[in-house]
Amino acid sequence: MAETKPNNSPAPVGRSVAPGWQLLPERSLRPVLAHRGPALTGLGLAGLGLAGVLAQALSKGLGPTGNLPIFLLVSMNALALAGLYFLAGSGLSLIFGLMRVVNMAHGSLYLLGGYIAWTLTSKSGVDWFVAILASTFTIGIVGLVIEEAFLRWNLGQDLRQALITIAISLVLADQMLANFGAMAQTISPPDALAGSVALPVYDLRYPVFKLVTIGVALAIGVVLWIWIQRTRFGILVRAGIDDGAMAAALGVNVRIVFAVAFFLGSCLAGLAGVFGGTILSLAPGLDGAFLLSSIVIVIVGGMGSLLGATVGALLLAFVQSYAAVYLPSGWSPFAMGLTFILVAAVLALKPSGLFGRAAA
Repeated sequence: MAETKPNNSPAPVGRSVAPGWQLLPERSLRPVLAHRGPALTGLGLAGLGLAGVLAQALSKGLGPTGNLPIFLLVSMNALALAGLYFLAGSGLSLIFGLMRVVNMAHGSLYLLGGYIAWTLTSKSGVDWFVAILASTFTIGIVGLVIEEAFLRWNLGQDLRQALITIAISLVLADQMLANFGAMAQTISPPDALAGSVALPVYDLRYPVFKLVTIGVALAIGVVLWIWIQRTRFGILVRAGIDDGAMAAALGVNVRIVFAVAFFLGSCLAGLAGVFGGTILSLAPGLDGAFLLSSIVIVIVGGMGSLLGATVGALLLAFVQSYAAVYLPSGWSPFAMGLTFILVAAVLALKPSGLFGRAAA
């Protein structure tokens, strides 16, 4: 082994070193701060915000007359909103994140699904459970028609896909306004899910339907994960995305695989519309709001990641819910900005999203 000889070059003035050994080069913090500064700033702001929320929740102690019961109810509402966001965002994650198809009409499919269920239940007297099945399947068919008639010919053309689906969303928005009116509508839940149940703390009661929304979102998340990761069809979907030409050469009908995946993603948008119309309301403009929320979920969680869609939905829902309740009174107009601060912080920390794969 070659002997390492000490370096006898003189040390810089003012720096103490052992005789005969050269100092390691200094590492400047500037490149690190320039690269990670926005992410560290975002994480710091998130920590301060959470600390402020907890300070307000615990300011009057842990008793039933304090602020902690309200904090628990706000957190439960955030979980229910996260479940709703996941239903909408997982459909876009399947279409946009996994299939790389830019579907800007996803929010319109959400709102149309809610309006179909509202019409069936309030105008035709159809049972809620039948209406949700009919609405989900109908929106799946509408999405499939959009994919086959307009998007299949433009695979890989992101700008064309975006422009086409924006045009479709505008047409659908005008038709929904003309046929369903400008007034906000709410879908009545079935009698079995219309009540409330007692929570095991502070004698609080919580709506059954919101708990059902959380459970349905969890169940669909598990089913989607099994379908994508453990079934042959899910493997074919991922193979068609990674290398469509090779998958087609091996005998896989990539066109049918993508059509089925687009159908399922559209079904999830329709399902989310029914739950959203029952928990919140249906009104013009909500299509754009839920499209934006779904895009934020995909960006924050990472394209094509089901776990990322889950985490993105949770982060978005908790940020919005806590901001609506715990921001100072004069800061309410700035609550929407926290959503974009969340996106900026995550992208600064990891440009591909929390659980997304970096581009090769």
